[in-house]
Amino acid sequence: MGRRSILVATGWVATAAIATVIGLGAIRLVGESLTGTPGGVRSEADIERALASPEPVPTAGPGTTGAASAPTGAASAPPGTTSAAPSATSGARRGFATDGGTAVAECGVGGVRLVSWAPAQGYRVRDVDRGPDDDVEVTFQGATREYELKVRCIGSEPVAVADD
Repeated sequence: MGRRSILVATGWVATAAIATVIGLGAIRLVGESLTGTPGGVRSEADIERALASPEPVPTAGPGTTGAASAPTGAASAPPGTTSAAPSATSGARRGFATDGGTAVAECGVGGVRLVSWAPAQGYRVRDVDRGPDDDVEVTFQGATREYELKVRCIGSEPVAVADD
């Protein structure tokens, strides 16, 4: 009976090793799409270059015009929020940050619109009104707290405002 147990254990180990090798080979054949970062890992210099390059200008459709002039100065924000400086090449566009997440808004012909938003770690996006409209908002919800970021255009500048 001892010899039989050893044969069973050896067969089980050999089968597990073969299955592992086959699995690893299959993953290697499929490539980075399963195991890697989509588009590869970018260096800090690549990211800075991508952020510094101007965004492609969308083709003008009916009722649209070119981008507004670049904003100057810092955005005013309600308590509990901070804002990032706008890019000189982005027109009337500004980034905003709360503890719950970040958002980028821009002012245009149809009013303000949210260009992008991302929750902070531990938060999720509960609600988004991306616009364009008189005001837009995004709500980030965490386990114990919720942050609502509301943005309105004052002049041609996106500005975070307190919720009415």
